[in-house]
Amino acid sequence: MASNTQVTVSQIMVRDPVTLECDDILDVADDIMALGRIRHLPVLQGERVVGVISQRDLFHSALVKTLGFKHREQKDLMRTIRVREVMSQPVITIAPDAPVKEAALLMMEKKIGCLPVVEKERFIGVVTETDILRYVVEH
Repeated sequence: MASNTQVTVSQIMVRDPVTLECDDILDVADDIMALGRIRHLPVLQGERVVGVISQRDLFHSALVKTLGFKHREQKDLMRTIRVREVMSQPVITIAPDAPVKEAALLMMEKKIGCLPVVEKERFIGVVTETDILRYVVEH
């Protein structure tokens, strides 16, 4: 990695990832995460990112587990909760031209696993811990 040019977030980010909207129900987020093996979903309002929902958010919102509900009852309860009620906000974002190192430091500092990538307030992608690790391993 003895290059003069810094690798930027735009070079390793995922473009057009799966997203949610504020009024989607938690059940949908849970299914997408389980089926796609995805840990973070950006939440959009139009082209603006307004939050992120993570597996951790789903776990914390599911007090149903603590209350001893069965899987079907958990799913029924998740159908009554909107994404906006459990998403992490305000959302921490990064610019596409930011260095990968800056993204890694920001994730470590804020203890988060992903950063929505925003250009002129428009959501264009997401960079995750896995994207950064993949870059480090390959280079």
